[in-house]
Amino acid sequence: MHKIRNVKQLNELTLFLISNVSNKFSYNNIRKMFNFGSTNSVSKFISFLEESYLLFSLSKFDYSLKKQIVNPKKIYAVDNGLITHNSKTFSDDLGKLLENAVFISLKSKQKELFYFNDTKECDFVVRTSLRIEKAYQVCYILDDFNKEREIGGLIEALKKFNLKEGIILTMNQHDVLKIEGKKILIMPTWKWMLKN
Repeated sequence: MHKIRNVKQLNELTLFLISNVSNKFSYNNIRKMFNFGSTNSVSKFISFLEESYLLFSLSKFDYSLKKQIVNPKKIYAVDNGLITHNSKTFSDDLGKLLENAVFISLKSKQKELFYFNDTKECDFVVRTSLRIEKAYQVCYILDDFNKEREIGGLIEALKKFNLKEGIILTMNQHDVLKIEGKKILIMPTWKWMLKN
């Protein structure tokens, strides 16, 4: 449909993106990595993949549209089976697969999604109309090694957008925390999906 001449380059880019689901990327870094002539070519190839509903890019939230365009993006795939079958990485990263599943669930509800990153990162913030209304963090298991990072990123987003509560989605954990005046619901992703 788009009369692509260098199909090999597109295939390599696609496999790279599928292997790096939930990771940040910039058009410039990809341009250098795959020897594209310009960042415009990278942008076009990724837009073709999005038009086909194979991959989706997620912008960093910013009130400035210009900054949203130039900031690094994150990539997600339409299906976890596509990731596990085509990924070039040798170890299964269950956290990334869970994050991808949450992204697809939110996306399927026509939510306007962003990731948030100030000094810490929050996986997803959801905008309805003109305001951010929800914030989600996703991790396979919340434990002593990642608790500070995961909760810290969520709390920062809740403060930034003046939200009273946020959600951490895990594989099987349940809990409710009160931190710095904010309510944090920790719940299994499957239970959240059934509720929503």
